Amino acid sequence: MSSVRLICGAAIMLLMAASSHAAPPAPEVFFGNEDIGEAALSPSGTRLAFTTAKGAERVGLTVLDLAPGGKLTRPAQIIREDVIGINWLNDDRLLYSLADLSGVRRHAPGLFAVNLDGSGRRMLVDPSRVHASEYSSLDRNNSLRLVPVARHGETNEQVLISAYSRDSQSLMWMNTRTGDTKRVDKQAPDHNFQWLVDEHGEPRATLTFKDDRVQAYWLKPGGLQWVLLFDTTLFKQPFELHSVDSQGGLYVTHIPKGSANTVLARYDPQTKAPDTSALVSVPGFDFSGCLIEQDDRVLGVRTQADSETTVWLDERMAQFQQDVDKRLPGLVNRIDCRRCGQADMVALVRSFNDHDPGKLWLYQAQPPAGQPHWLPIGRVREAVVPAQMAGVDLQTIKARDGRNLPVWITRPDGAKGPLPAVVLVHGGPWVRGVSWQWEPWDQFLASRGYVVIQPEFRGSAGYGEDHLRAGFKQWGQAMQNDVADALRWAQQQGLASDKACIMGASYGGYSALMGLAKDPDLYRCGVAWSAVTDLELLVQGAWWLEDDGKLARRLTLPETVGDAKQDAAILTANSPVKLASRIKAPVLLAHGELDPSVSIAHAHRMRDALKAAGNPPEWISYPDEGHGFFNPENRLDFARRVETFLAKNLQP
Repeated sequence: MSSVRLICGAAIMLLMAASSHAAPPAPEVFFGNEDIGEAALSPSGTRLAFTTAKGAERVGLTVLDLAPGGKLTRPAQIIREDVIGINWLNDDRLLYSLADLSGVRRHAPGLFAVNLDGSGRRMLVDPSRVHASEYSSLDRNNSLRLVPVARHGETNEQVLISAYSRDSQSLMWMNTRTGDTKRVDKQAPDHNFQWLVDEHGEPRATLTFKDDRVQAYWLKPGGLQWVLLFDTTLFKQPFELHSVDSQGGLYVTHIPKGSANTVLARYDPQTKAPDTSALVSVPGFDFSGCLIEQDDRVLGVRTQADSETTVWLDERMAQFQQDVDKRLPGLVNRIDCRRCGQADMVALVRSFNDHDPGKLWLYQAQPPAGQPHWLPIGRVREAVVPAQMAGVDLQTIKARDGRNLPVWITRPDGAKGPLPAVVLVHGGPWVRGVSWQWEPWDQFLASRGYVVIQPEFRGSAGYGEDHLRAGFKQWGQAMQNDVADALRWAQQQGLASDKACIMGASYGGYSALMGLAKDPDLYRCGVAWSAVTDLELLVQGAWWLEDDGKLARRLTLPETVGDAKQDAAILTANSPVKLASRIKAPVLLAHGELDPSVSIAHAHRMRDALKAAGNPPEWISYPDEGHGFFNPENRLDFARRVETFLAKNLQP
């Protein structure tokens, strides 16, 4: 996708020529905190809550009264932590959680309620308390599951809470004023690990895990008996539970016969299978999205293709989306509305694209006297100038074995000829890497004169089950070949020069190091942070949550990465730490010292191995960081190090 800009006039042309030699935007433009983070309309649509760090050292909760001359209030501003996960409880009271966005979150996010003026603050879930006690707040083994939609004429004061124990998850209602709780008793099967509830909080479906098998159950409206939908192993589920609507209808995702991609469909209790006709399908992509409901009716479905899109089932909202897209062309326009499609509708529109992190607009179908229908709220990142950003494009190429390989290209607008290249490998690896939107690393690198190549290598999610499973047990092998093939294709197309560096975090860091060892002639340097370096340590070592780690090592990693015993030779042959002697290019290696997902032992072993091989890396460890760098100072420091390192080795 791309947008077209027409520029007329010699004066503007001269201005462009002069500015083409200007210094690129500072790293703070890309890696500083957002000016507007989360944003949510109140149930009535008369107030807007959003998170921001403007005017403070930490991200706080701010509320804007949308009436003419409406004032700003800041109901929650915490000295040492940041506000996340905001929700409206009712028009006068909000919910939020806390995180340390400047370091490692050492505890759960908790849950708090507060009035608009900052009064009535109550801790509902204590993020620091491990076990239940006589205190009125719940311990950190509880989390917010749902803020129910208030029924007509009611003011909601309750929330639905998920309570976690070692082998199951239960539900309870909690009064946010008194702290009183009431367990939801639906006589559900034991060993639950996922619940699906409707917008009023009624449980309708559940997943359980017992004897290393997954079971799915459904409870029809008015029913008393849970119906078993399937009982199978982890990798052989016939479909996945997605959501339930307010009428109790069950929605699932599955791969129809003859199709390569998952679709969203209703579950048919008569045939005991998904409907043969999909509710939403996205050609070339697996369905990923959510239902949009109002007044006990599904209005639409928000999903991802190459970019985010909304499929409106309501004709009035479909027409409004067309009107918004016409008013704001070349942008993804995400609509969040109250009284959607009605004569007095209020809508918050977040507009963004590959050049623009986003801008928020307020639409009022019946605005107050003297106020227009459309009001600008603010920009997500005020320092970003969209005209200075780069275009993002999705291509499909052929890998060496003939597999279709999606590849994202970020390239400075107006660039001529091949550019020095950065191959940026996403983490996961079993996730989708990129969507058509503004991303800080892509844009930062492009602003420095590089073409950024991001392959959705086999093993990436979102492009079909076959593409995902083709990456199983292919770390360092076919998955790595895909990365190299993407760069060679870009070079053949005249997009990339023979100057290239490979970089990434987590699995992407693993791939960066493997690329230097496996294809040394392709890359002049490598950057790896939070990187897996030793596959034996990955499949046998400690993980963040020990119980989950044991489960992953027993059920998933042997299938996806390799069995510690049967595949020991493959794991050794494809561990960068064992191949350090093959790496001749300069390496920048970075890690958080408190990384709970990939132990810093991976980085220490790689650093020592490179030193022993006579190629000591540029090394940086951040004492108060986990899996990724969250402290703004650390983010900026690392970005500057990367900028200097790439410039030294690629000379753009």
